[in-house]
Amino acid sequence: MIENLVIVESPAKAKTIEKFLGKGYQVVSSMGHIRDLAKKDFGIDLENNYKPKYIVPADKKKIVTELKKQVKEAKVVWLASDEDREGEAIAWHLAEELNLDVKKTRRIVFHEITEKAIKQSLENYRTIDQNLVNAQQARRVLDRLVGFELSPVLWKKVKPSLSAGRVQSVAVRLIVEREREIINFESVSAFRVRGVFVPEGAKKNLTAELNKRFNTEAEAKKFLEKCIDAQFQVADVSKKPSKKSPAAPFTTSTLQQEASRKLGYSVSQTMALAQRLYEAGHITYMRTDSVNLSDFAINAAKKIIESEYGSEFSEVRNYKTKSKGAQEAHEAIRPTYLEKKTISGNNNEKRLYELIWKRTVASQMSDAKLEKTTIQINVSTAQEKFVAQGEVLIFEGFLKVYIESTDDEVEEEDSGLLPPLLVNEQLKRDEINATERFTLHPPRYTEASLVRKLEELGIGRPSTYAPTITTIQNRGYVLKEDRPGLERKYQMLTLKGTDIKNFTKTEITGNEKAKLFPDNIGMIVNDFLLEYFKEILDFNFTASVEKDFDEIAAGKTDWQKMIDDFYKPFHKQVETTLEVSDYTKGERVLGEDPSSGKTVVARMGRYGPIVQIGEKSEGNDEKPKFASILKGQHIETITLEEALSLFQLPREVGEYEGKTMTVAIGRFGPYIRHNNAFVSLKKDVDDPYAITAERAIELIEEKREKDKNKYIKTFDDEPELQILNGRWGPYLVYKKKNFKIPKGVEPASLSKEDCMKIITDSDKKKK
Repeated sequence: MIENLVIVESPAKAKTIEKFLGKGYQVVSSMGHIRDLAKKDFGIDLENNYKPKYIVPADKKKIVTELKKQVKEAKVVWLASDEDREGEAIAWHLAEELNLDVKKTRRIVFHEITEKAIKQSLENYRTIDQNLVNAQQARRVLDRLVGFELSPVLWKKVKPSLSAGRVQSVAVRLIVEREREIINFESVSAFRVRGVFVPEGAKKNLTAELNKRFNTEAEAKKFLEKCIDAQFQVADVSKKPSKKSPAAPFTTSTLQQEASRKLGYSVSQTMALAQRLYEAGHITYMRTDSVNLSDFAINAAKKIIESEYGSEFSEVRNYKTKSKGAQEAHEAIRPTYLEKKTISGNNNEKRLYELIWKRTVASQMSDAKLEKTTIQINVSTAQEKFVAQGEVLIFEGFLKVYIESTDDEVEEEDSGLLPPLLVNEQLKRDEINATERFTLHPPRYTEASLVRKLEELGIGRPSTYAPTITTIQNRGYVLKEDRPGLERKYQMLTLKGTDIKNFTKTEITGNEKAKLFPDNIGMIVNDFLLEYFKEILDFNFTASVEKDFDEIAAGKTDWQKMIDDFYKPFHKQVETTLEVSDYTKGERVLGEDPSSGKTVVARMGRYGPIVQIGEKSEGNDEKPKFASILKGQHIETITLEEALSLFQLPREVGEYEGKTMTVAIGRFGPYIRHNNAFVSLKKDVDDPYAITAERAIELIEEKREKDKNKYIKTFDDEPELQILNGRWGPYLVYKKKNFKIPKGVEPASLSKEDCMKIITDSDKKKK
């Protein structure tokens, strides 16, 4: 007989909790959800008030059988899944599927896995909260209805194998709209003037910027000419005290943003690491939109700050949650034991933990005190003034521990210590530069800034940000990429002595790192949904649905009525769209092909975006010509010239060893074909339209050398058996299947019989 059976979601969590509970308790894992909606007929009984049809998936049947056996042997069953709606739903599914006796079953929740929290939860057990379960069911049912009804519409009207989702489609819309802002953005330039001045007897020069920018080079030059004989005098020196306050402790979204900016982690990577830290008992629950800290945590932080930095660095602060529709009164993400500055674990876990530790401690520290100095300099021959600004740190405060990063892409200004100057003091001019600067287009979203935008709009909740961002990338609607910048020329005028010199300089601009770009199909699907399902993509509607879920969780709204109010008009719209829509798949006429006089069109093809010359018509056997649109090109921006250049491939670049070398573009990018061998071109290095015969030969030889080192051993009487060198070391290949070579075995010494034995033994193990 099991005295107490505790069921949690993950084995790691089970291990940590078992450590605290000791004798009389057995802790087991359900490995997450044990039931899901059936795939057949939506998994929802539309005729019976949207009743969900749940099944146990094949991969969970063994776990459920084992749990049923353990439940029968248990005196008391404790359901200890996570404290949010998803966790509540897992507990309810367990109770339903395992036929648990309500009188014997106890639901416990805790937001940290510490001995104190676990034991407290055992004393304060409750029954399953059906309102929270219903909120989760409503989300699941609504998302299933939207996905299962919209996807077939997209297959018929846009392209096969597409899918749509309620929150994901809104996220794609944000990225598409930002891309169009960038496409339509026209950069304008202006001349920024900076002067370097030498104060009398000072050890340091003073750099100051003019309080006006000039629109043209002529205007900038005219100002520099005025400066040749000008006197420069300090007009004003003002000093103002200022302060910086620490950021609030982490919520799910702010943790995702800071881990992205400071550590370079993706949103899903941050959540996976945080989950591990939580399950190991290092941090509090990682899905929260609360910035609240418990009294225990505030006191622990106070103690650490006073002992490590001194009492003047400590300031007790209580933060209030501002995000739209913040859910449940949880605590912010913080270390469970603040006295632990670091933890054991892999490097990524340690770095994330240290970030959480610093942010939590800094949130309870004093403001940083600064003194801002502004110096204004008069120009005797002009109305404009030069202005220098500097900042001195008077008291570090929380900056001793932590400073928050920012997403803003702004030019860095000088903000350092200024030399001591007096009003009316004369300054000597060293040099003055007028540099052409360009306005920047709105920045593309990173994963972190997209999370921030979704949160601002009240779309999604802490548990949905990471899966939403992962889904839109997995579906190919959005690409997360680095893209190189372009070279740009700019003008610079320099006044030194009495000479004004003009320079033309170059800079690399628009370099993108880990940014989100919409793919062609993402833009087409977005346009289609906006045309026929405007409400689904409406930001206010999506946010109001989240509020409805909150109302259901609070027991104020019936979840089936909420679904009914949404589904009936939505289903009608689906039927209407299937009847009336004649969508052109983003088709765009580019012009006429000069050589044939036929129309050139850019559109979405069955396997991706294409350019087409001519159309198939009755009585004409001549087929249209097709070419794939390259990565980074858009159907809505590609020019006729760019489209026609796509038909230049495949092209012959010369001969090597008596065989033709042909450059073409395939599914995996540009390549050279030579003697029936395929050699990939190097990304961002080789242009398929301009590659020379010499470079092609170089790449062919490089591949041959690589292939030579790839083969350790082959067998003439068994050509399908090979011993190869791979990325992770030597391995066997037989009939296109890979097999591990046991440790300590010298690959080159293996005979054919040895190899076949390894393969047979490996197959036996798999069975």
